[in-house]
Amino acid sequence: MPLGQAIPDPGPLSAGRVGLRVVRPADAGELQRLLRENRDWLQPWEATHPSGRSVVPGSVPMRPTIRLQRRQLRAGSGVPFVVLFDGNVVGQLSISELSGGALQSSQIGYWVSRHVAGNGIAPTAVALAMDFIFGELGLHRVEICIRPENVASLRVVQKLGLRYEGRRGDYIHIDGAWRDHDCFVATRDEGPMLARLTSLGR
Repeated sequence: MPLGQAIPDPGPLSAGRVGLRVVRPADAGELQRLLRENRDWLQPWEATHPSGRSVVPGSVPMRPTIRLQRRQLRAGSGVPFVVLFDGNVVGQLSISELSGGALQSSQIGYWVSRHVAGNGIAPTAVALAMDFIFGELGLHRVEICIRPENVASLRVVQKLGLRYEGRRGDYIHIDGAWRDHDCFVATRDEGPMLARLTSLGR
């Protein structure tokens, strides 16, 4: 079940050159451009519909999608961020599958443009999001599920020291087929994650 209440816009979150803020309608053009220019980079990791009726990201206007994403805040079901580097939009990070009640859990998904990859942006963005989840939302657990072939994304969870919890077979329909995913987790007592990322220095 969602949190049962609206989530206030947290405002910008930042650490050094990396930041997060809630996506805005004004981001539509830049996000569409990045999705279009990063087709080869992102396609192997993008969710698709088993029916084959998936829309190629970047091929349609983004404003309707952004409006739907922002409704998640009001519903208490998710937080849609853009990832910033030196103040520029370079990707997206979503907090989803928010659950209150006895579970107190969430998931994170993210992507960063190829032109800025290798600058430590994704680990820092994920750490900022996890500290927001544990600190501001007060949740207990965060999951990140990654295809075992996605070496770059696996490096992110390794840098954060997340615990491997096992493989989920045929878990999500990705790039035209059902794909296995490895699940990595952290709980609130393992944070704060930004400080942990700095201390691990990986």
